[in-house]
Amino acid sequence: MKKRFRWSEFLAEKLITATAFISFAFIILIFIFVFRETLPIFSPPEPVVNVEELGEQETYGDLVLSDAEKAAEEKEKSKVAAEEGVTVENLAGERWQPVSSKPKYGLIPLVVGSLKVSLIAILFAAPIGILAALFTAAFAPKWGKEMLKPAIEILAGFPSVVIGFFALVVLATFIQDAFGLEYRLNAFVGGLALSLAVIPIIFTISEDAIAAVPKSLTEASLALGATKWQTALKVVLPAATPGIFAAVILGIGRAFGETMIVLMATGNAALVSADLFEPVRTMSATIGAEMAEVVFGETHYNVLFAIGSILFLFTFTLNAIAEIFVRQRLMKKFKGN
Repeated sequence: MKKRFRWSEFLAEKLITATAFISFAFIILIFIFVFRETLPIFSPPEPVVNVEELGEQETYGDLVLSDAEKAAEEKEKSKVAAEEGVTVENLAGERWQPVSSKPKYGLIPLVVGSLKVSLIAILFAAPIGILAALFTAAFAPKWGKEMLKPAIEILAGFPSVVIGFFALVVLATFIQDAFGLEYRLNAFVGGLALSLAVIPIIFTISEDAIAAVPKSLTEASLALGATKWQTALKVVLPAATPGIFAAVILGIGRAFGETMIVLMATGNAALVSADLFEPVRTMSATIGAEMAEVVFGETHYNVLFAIGSILFLFTFTLNAIAEIFVRQRLMKKFKGN
């Protein structure tokens, strides 16, 4: 039987294809733009102009330098030029002082700050999100599930500035008074606030993974005499491990790239420290705080784009691992395909 041609289906198909292509093209263009703005920091510094090569210059009674003094002067000029530019030693340093006579672009404190805040956020968000998803999928009554799931997912739509404001005004004061901390804004407060933004992501993906576990596994476990809790913890949860692992990885990516919450709640001090209650400065907060004030095309401007490139690569890698490795390969393995 010949399929009937319908203009509405044809136009809808082409519209969806065009939308997907445009979205993909925009992602590629953003990728190219970010890395193009990063490249100048890897280009060699502009050569120092040698006045003697331009010919004999007119003097006004200046001192005549010896060859050794000229060599020392050229060496000093090269050293100053190198310090003003970006070198591997400069980027690998432990000091972030982009505005000074000798700018320091050390990325170590920014990377440490991002990892520290993300780790705290995941330590709080992962257990709460996974256990909430397990309760919703396996134990909650139907009316409770219909209320609990949308209520938690609404948190994902909260503007991050609202969560940051809550952390700045309420959470920071409460934690400082409760633990007698020296610094009101620190990595712990930032990580705890950040977990509020990560929980809905982990909850949603974990709940979908748990709900996708075949009912035959649950029924077989209950038929063998296992309790509901034993079935949930020893049968359902292990079967949903690939999806839960993907949820945690995506949560780490969300925490690592968040800007507004960490900008408002971490204290923004570029320090390298293992103390969880000291202020930190994250990479995303640095971009958010300084990008609007730098001179276009300057070294500081390019270094901020380099930080953006690192964030882009990190989150892209995590998403790729979650999608390709965990969701596709591991889930196929557990399903026996």
